[in-house]
Amino acid sequence: MSETNENGHVKGERDITEISELSKKGYQLLKENKIAEAMDCFNHILAVDDTNNYALVGMGDATRKRGAFREAAAYYQRCLAHHPGNNYALFGLADCYKALNQFHKAIEIWEQYLLHDDKNITVLTRVADAYRKVRDFKHSKAVYLKVLEMEEWNPYAIIGLGHLHYDFKEYRDALFYWEKMFQVNRENVDIRVLTSIGNCHRKLKTFKDGVVYFQMALQREPSNFYALFGLADCFRGMNQQDRSLEYWNRILEQDPRNKVILTRVGDACRHIGELDKAVKYYEQALNIEFDTYAVLGLAMVAKAEGRYGEADASLRRLIQQDTKNYRFYLELADCCLKRGEKHRAVEVLEEFLKTGIRNISVIEALEKIKP
Repeated sequence: MSETNENGHVKGERDITEISELSKKGYQLLKENKIAEAMDCFNHILAVDDTNNYALVGMGDATRKRGAFREAAAYYQRCLAHHPGNNYALFGLADCYKALNQFHKAIEIWEQYLLHDDKNITVLTRVADAYRKVRDFKHSKAVYLKVLEMEEWNPYAIIGLGHLHYDFKEYRDALFYWEKMFQVNRENVDIRVLTSIGNCHRKLKTFKDGVVYFQMALQREPSNFYALFGLADCFRGMNQQDRSLEYWNRILEQDPRNKVILTRVGDACRHIGELDKAVKYYEQALNIEFDTYAVLGLAMVAKAEGRYGEADASLRRLIQQDTKNYRFYLELADCCLKRGEKHRAVEVLEEFLKTGIRNISVIEALEKIKP
């Protein structure tokens, strides 16, 4: 018995045996992460049989492991051109598209895979993840729920549903799934589950509950940025600025040039009346890069110290840069009121309403001062 490849090369029994052995050896080497040696095996096969599905998929897997996703995709595509429906080539090609952030293409390939194997939970969760990445809430949720019908406590589907609802600002639903994950493995739950639950509480403004989870995360990993940030922000939300300062400063110990955190430290100092310190932190932030909220903070300090002209000028510059930020108008109107210029305060708030945005804080402020 003999076979002929597309180039007319006749494969004898010896060739077929050698290909089989090289194929087994190549995949074993891949498992051992000996990529170059594995590729040598697959290239030897392709020299004899350039459409061999095992060798083409093997080359795709090897180059994908190296992070060469476009090159890997080409091998999988070559395989599929000669062996349509090859599950391993479909799986690898979809993973390449995912790595290249081409999620629509990844979904298309994974759905081809599911035509042959619609119960594959690994592929289903990948499809749901890809739908989530392209913000297709309906399809993403449907696929995650399909996985949970098959495997009630599948962690990838539960975590995926948490991320999905969080991304769409459905924080209570996100909390339901994150807490479900926490209950399953309370003692050894992934730290990201703890910070995700904390973030849901932060968004829902249930700050006290959020503190509990961020503290649990910090016990596991004392320098975790998300736990430190979450705790600081929760204490800020609870108006415990002195406690928030402790955690903002712990972040600055790790990342002293983080302008967002420098500005938050400035805000905390300003709220507890340490205005000189606040100015120092705002200026440090601005020395790194322009920051709107650092400029706003300096304007607020100027206003607190009675330097209304300076505050007025800063706030007007901020409004020129961002005409739709209601807070700038409120602060400028307050500045006008403190200077005894009620009519100007009214003009400022009416100027904001002309942008077409209805903001309850601006409307209430205007009702209070308008004659």
